Amino acid sequence: MTEATKERIPLLPERYPTPDFFVCDFLDAAPKGDMASMEHPIFSLSTKPDHRIRRYDHGATYIEIKPSADGLATVHDRDILIYCISQLMASINAGEAVSSVLHFKAHDLLKATNRMTNGQGYEALKAALERLSGTRISTNIITGGQETFETFGIIERAKIVRETREGRMQEVEVKLSDWVFNAIQQHEVLTLHRDYFRLRKPLERRMYELARKHCGKKEEWKISLSLLQKKCGSASTEKEFRRLVTKIVEEDARFQHMPDYSVTLDESDMMTFRSRGTVPSSQGLAPAEVRALNPETYNDARVVAPGWDVYGLEREWRSWITEAPYDPNAAFIGFCKKWYERRGRP
Repeated sequence: MTEATKERIPLLPERYPTPDFFVCDFLDAAPKGDMASMEHPIFSLSTKPDHRIRRYDHGATYIEIKPSADGLATVHDRDILIYCISQLMASINAGEAVSSVLHFKAHDLLKATNRMTNGQGYEALKAALERLSGTRISTNIITGGQETFETFGIIERAKIVRETREGRMQEVEVKLSDWVFNAIQQHEVLTLHRDYFRLRKPLERRMYELARKHCGKKEEWKISLSLLQKKCGSASTEKEFRRLVTKIVEEDARFQHMPDYSVTLDESDMMTFRSRGTVPSSQGLAPAEVRALNPETYNDARVVAPGWDVYGLEREWRSWITEAPYDPNAAFIGFCKKWYERRGRP
């Protein structure tokens, strides 16, 4: 493939192509999104400040989203929520107690979501935190089997705990809304493909979220273009929305860039999402899907996790991972290190 061809691929470059970035460390968890905000168009597709008040009714449920002076939280702002959910789910899967208050390094979030780590990246992160906190939701959506009638921010608050000498945020504290935290505790989340963060267009990201929620591991899912526009929360005209979707369909036919699902649009304005067979099982990967470890790896595991049964740790690791690692040996050693750091000797 030539450099010119690479430039035409409709994906952002993978800025941090570290093997096993989402697998080898408890803190570098597979990206996950909550089902409620994947189903409903909470986040704006606009790249400019969006000050529209939006209400969506679906049967007996409704959701109303009100912006702050900074505008509605955007689809790209959602990256922060995905990162927080991913960290909490990794801790829950490791048997640890979790809280709605998270502490993390801003640099780690920027890398995990494929963002730039320069000054522009940090300023964009700060602006995203302000929009997430300022966007208010009124809803009676049911999460965790409970019907709620509440008004809340997507995140309750954000705090820069520590800054560098240059004034760049270093450590961040975020308190999630009870609505989001309840969904996490009820495991109402779905694993997302890591290339989600490489999708350039907000509409592509929203289309992927809907396919992940409704198609899942099924062979295909169909939806009319008009209903897709409603679920995306697009403010475009019908003609403009069709043009935008058609462009994405044409690019996917050429580059197969949409994660997990191919997309097509027929003459009757019916969208079809077809599974590429890459969605991980909710029960984790079968052991056969990850190749056997090298004999030396077990010796290395005994060094980083002294006292533990390395074969028992391997079973834990294989049941925990949700996607095949690029280098299983390095991923397993990273898992054992974190296991020992958090638990010490047996």
